[in-house]
Amino acid sequence: MKRRDIIKGLTLLPFAANASVLKSEASQSKNGFAFLSGVSKTPDAELAERGHKILKSIGVEPFINCKGTNTIMGGSVSRPEVRLAMEAVSTLNVQMDELVEGVGKRLAELTGAEWGMVTSGAAAGIKLCTFACLSGGNPEKLVRMPDLRGFEKTEVIIPRASRTVYDQAIRSTGATIITVDNEEDLRKKIGPKTAMIYIDAEKESFLPLEIISKIAKPLNVPVFVDAAAHILTFPNSHLSRGADVVVFSGGKGLKAPGSCGLLLGRKDLLMSTWQAAAPHHGPGRDNKVAREEHIGMLAAVETWVEMDHKKEMQNWVNWLENIGKQAATVKGVSYRIRMPDPKLIHHVTPYLFITWNPDELHVTGQEVSEELGNTFPRVGVAIYRDEPGLTGISLVGYMMVPGDDKIAASRIKEVIARKRSPKPAVTMKAPSVNMLGRWDLEIQFYNSLDKQHLFIDQQDGNYFSGVHISDFSEREINGTIEGNEIKMQSTWVIPGDRIQTTFKGIVSAETVSGDIDMHEFLSAKFIAKRTKSEIVRKPVVYPKGRPQGGNFLI
Repeated sequence: MKRRDIIKGLTLLPFAANASVLKSEASQSKNGFAFLSGVSKTPDAELAERGHKILKSIGVEPFINCKGTNTIMGGSVSRPEVRLAMEAVSTLNVQMDELVEGVGKRLAELTGAEWGMVTSGAAAGIKLCTFACLSGGNPEKLVRMPDLRGFEKTEVIIPRASRTVYDQAIRSTGATIITVDNEEDLRKKIGPKTAMIYIDAEKESFLPLEIISKIAKPLNVPVFVDAAAHILTFPNSHLSRGADVVVFSGGKGLKAPGSCGLLLGRKDLLMSTWQAAAPHHGPGRDNKVAREEHIGMLAAVETWVEMDHKKEMQNWVNWLENIGKQAATVKGVSYRIRMPDPKLIHHVTPYLFITWNPDELHVTGQEVSEELGNTFPRVGVAIYRDEPGLTGISLVGYMMVPGDDKIAASRIKEVIARKRSPKPAVTMKAPSVNMLGRWDLEIQFYNSLDKQHLFIDQQDGNYFSGVHISDFSEREINGTIEGNEIKMQSTWVIPGDRIQTTFKGIVSAETVSGDIDMHEFLSAKFIAKRTKSEIVRKPVVYPKGRPQGGNFLI
């Protein structure tokens, strides 16, 4: 069946000012997503070729994702049903409150939750629901945020194990985060100011959801579970154990639009959450979800409910088996596939581990991974380090699409099988400069120049360490100097945040200059100049008695 024929055959509801008319007609129609059942799962080769041309025209080279659902890697590829449903509504105008009500009701029917809502990503779902819990649905409070002065509830409790970079979404609301370590600590700190309790679903074993819910519910404190990387279960495993709201990422196992998140839970909380979101002019106006994305997420859930998950799992296994078998034709290379635990509900995928002795093939898993990820055709894989004496790469199947395995298998075999000579022993060049002392550090960020400091107090040959003092932190820095080439790294870690700063540059007797890699925060330039302090040649007098007046006591 051709795409144009499918779209022509859709039943379109007329726009009506009276919402009851829409509800009446909708209730009499068949499932509007039924047409998706016949969609081909094989990628459209012509369309994919056009996509390649578009990306290459702007200097971007796509890659085959055998690594995971990381957003930085583009997340998952949306299912064909999702893409077609989004295209089907792309030329139709809707009233957004009506659309959200219809989607919310249908999500409830599909999942067994009381209500559902689509957000602009899982993190946006966290933020918007926090707004709802802080405001209680009062618009006068909503428009004041993040200024919470005068609010009855201003705090969000998070177990220490759940403090991650994602709680930035909560901090941005103006809420004060209260960290708790155990059940006793939670009982002490929960109170009238507590607006919400946030839990990372992958860390809840440290303070189980059931215990948190038992404490929170009598006090009418909502419990929010971040299950971004989890799969949908029926009944929902988090809601059934006491969560009030749970969020999922669209760009992971659901394979919905990558820019979307899915909230399931209490209708009153989710209606208040929608109230805080775009297109309404409140604190969440910056988190807009297009009609295509609302329908794309709903199509993903519709497909999830109906699809054969065992068949999909077997497809993933077959692809990984093909890749592993081809790699194992190289002498000294072996492979194994690890199936997911049947009880697992996050990152549910088979894993392929390809391993070898680096002393025999003269290449490491890290080197293979870097070459695969940076040369054409690009293949994203992870590094395997779990067995002493062996190196390797690991792959997952759930982000691949039909045909990826053939390209990945050929490419991986080619890179591993390449003949390499034994690596010569590495001898570091003697350092050209003694790094000890104080250095004034200037960092050129994208649109500002920042002044910081380095104190290098230890050097042993090629290795040195000291303290990196930035605007808001003082942290250890370690580095190497080989000839006049220098590399050093400092890491700032606090609950909920981590910033890694890696320097690379050229050093002279008095200056160091070069580049900075700030991991997810991209890059910067730096120059450091050795500070020379003049010796103050003035005697110091130690007082013989207590002060009796003078310049300091008036």
